[in-house]
Amino acid sequence: MAVNAAIAYHEKTGTFHLWNGNISYIMSVLENGQMGHLYFGRRLMDREDFARLQREKTTGHTSYVYESDYLLSLDIVRQEYPSYGTTDYREGAFAIAQPDGSRITDFVFSGYEIRDGKSAPEGLPGTWTGEENASYGGAKTLIITLCDHKLHARILLFYTVFDAVNVIARHAEIYNDSEDDLVLERAMSFSVDLPDDNFEMLQLDGAWAREMHISRRPLTHGIQAVSSTRGSSSAEHNPFIALLRPDTNEDQGEAYGFLLLYSGNHIAQAEVGRFGVTRITQGINPFGFSWKLCPGGQFVTPEALAGYSCRGLGDLSRTFHRTCNRYLVRGQWRMRSRPVLVNSWESAYFDFDEASILSMAAKAHQLGAELFVVDDGWFGKREDDRRSLGDWVSNRRKFPDGIEALSEKVNALGIMFGLWIEPEMVNMDSDLYRAHPDWVVGAPGRRRSPGRNQYVLDFANPEVVEHLYTQLEKLLSRCTVSYIKWDMNRPVTEPWSKSLDPDRQGEFFHRYILGVYRLYEKLTARFPQILFESCASGGARFDAGMLYYAPQAWLSDDTDASERQKIQYGASIAYPLSSIGAHVSAVPGHQTGRMVPLKTRGDTAFFGQLGYELDLRKLTEEEQAQIQEQIRFWKAHRELFAFGDFYRLMNPQEGNFTAWMVVSGDRKKAILGISKRLAQPNPPQLCVRLAGLSADACYEVKGGVSGIYYGDELMYAGLYPLQGYAGTSPRNALAGRVDSGEDKGDFTSQLYLIEEK
Repeated sequence: MAVNAAIAYHEKTGTFHLWNGNISYIMSVLENGQMGHLYFGRRLMDREDFARLQREKTTGHTSYVYESDYLLSLDIVRQEYPSYGTTDYREGAFAIAQPDGSRITDFVFSGYEIRDGKSAPEGLPGTWTGEENASYGGAKTLIITLCDHKLHARILLFYTVFDAVNVIARHAEIYNDSEDDLVLERAMSFSVDLPDDNFEMLQLDGAWAREMHISRRPLTHGIQAVSSTRGSSSAEHNPFIALLRPDTNEDQGEAYGFLLLYSGNHIAQAEVGRFGVTRITQGINPFGFSWKLCPGGQFVTPEALAGYSCRGLGDLSRTFHRTCNRYLVRGQWRMRSRPVLVNSWESAYFDFDEASILSMAAKAHQLGAELFVVDDGWFGKREDDRRSLGDWVSNRRKFPDGIEALSEKVNALGIMFGLWIEPEMVNMDSDLYRAHPDWVVGAPGRRRSPGRNQYVLDFANPEVVEHLYTQLEKLLSRCTVSYIKWDMNRPVTEPWSKSLDPDRQGEFFHRYILGVYRLYEKLTARFPQILFESCASGGARFDAGMLYYAPQAWLSDDTDASERQKIQYGASIAYPLSSIGAHVSAVPGHQTGRMVPLKTRGDTAFFGQLGYELDLRKLTEEEQAQIQEQIRFWKAHRELFAFGDFYRLMNPQEGNFTAWMVVSGDRKKAILGISKRLAQPNPPQLCVRLAGLSADACYEVKGGVSGIYYGDELMYAGLYPLQGYAGTSPRNALAGRVDSGEDKGDFTSQLYLIEEK
């Protein structure tokens, strides 16, 4: 029986309990009025008193809150939103500089409110509930108010528990009710103290073209953290971490996940103290951060999602996938199939004109694609990457009748039209820079550092955001545009804004991201029919915050299918397949020079949002027919690929094979993909154990080893895919089957359609 989300407050013990059918989150008011943490994990039956879970103890060489009371020391007690300095020596969740120079605070419980439903934090991305997603269940939100009566300041802690997903959504709001200025130096989205340190920390690391590589290491005493100071969430450290028990794998064991819904400088850290308590904090990176709170002012932190599973990392991932799809993505493209697109970039780069674009679009339509995208080079005098960024008007040399007329001509071919933009950047050789050189980010009297021959526009300045909105609104209102790819091709350097006073320069990075969000919000509200895809040189800003505005993202500039399997596998730890832009590109691969068969390129891109990034006109008739079949297959099953339950079976970052599958919610249909990296002579027999099926259901498997099997056999005994070449004749007399050749050579793949009989 399903259990709806619930929140109980037991006044006698000062205990709050949030729960749904699978998880519980419990906290209480401590003796000194601050909030203590008691439990986060598998669901517990509600009761009035959970005080024993605090596990109070005494110890030498510490300080205590009250004279002669050797039980209450914040150095020992687990807390909800701690601060440094009053017997707690660990890093706190917040720090406030006060007029007298002190940073000592005492925020105590003063009240609470329980609301039905959930809305996003003001001006920021966040989960939400409403009529559009009511079929997935509702939510309950708890708001706890903490007051520092000397400081005349408040902190509101927001907690949301959902009916249908095992996450707690958290953020904080800080208010200055005094007559003096206060300065925030640290403002985490949340903090939680787990009772022990028997965990391994999983993070998603990388660099340009090799994003989302999984790193897993045991926790040890001290601080372990991932972070970014690049002005974006970064390809180096994604804003997600998980804590796993040492024996946790895909299918079993405890797993906690922490996903920040934010696209700027961030930090996620685990601090293990001397008694083995593990403190997790996540939020805006405090490095270089400060925020001036004037009297009456408020600061809202980004939202974070804390997920839990007792059934392994795979179940935790599917929890985040459902949360993003159901409660984060908004608008007309939420839970909706996306079009198969063809992008001009790797087929033409900057070298195209109207005739070639129309020719490519016509071929794309002929092969079954639904959207043609003109990438970089369509605007201003853009012939290379050194000019015209910022001038969002038609390149009249390439398109004499303008981009508006081109959009109509492409639509007349029977295919939708899309455009690439990079609104956050500018070239010095541009009309925008010549008119507004002061709009470029950079400290006065200091050299500005270029990146990709371009500079960053000051999105902390509302005037810049409004100018770009006006320019892009004018463009898009005159074109028939169905898709926008929003790129961001360099990190931020020399962070300084002319629009901010000297004592507010620490606000620059956060205000920059707020400006990005504001422009996204205005454009998506004005053009709700347009599908936005975010991009930042691939995965340099692939984060959950972006999904609130753009329901899919370009995961990596590396389109080599063998490398993409590693990247897509890692991304799936936290992000749904519906969010992953995945393209079939030309060979040799432009990033690696690798020759990967067209079948493998297609089979890999299926486990994302399918697109093509090659000149379809240059393919053989056989290759074109193969692409037609790929698109036909994708269209028949794209809702399953995008929104089915995803299971990781074999990790390409650890071995020679990739295996993964998607399963429909009713378990009646599944698609299995198996890929091999390098061929082996006389290899051992490969066995792939499937997952997510109904054990007692009978399934027909269509693929290299077609047959009819029960679900339990496929999951527990496994499937034996086609054997690689072993130096024998094409017909294996003992096995009595013909070698189809599908698995011969390097970088091969097999795809299986599995349907209940």
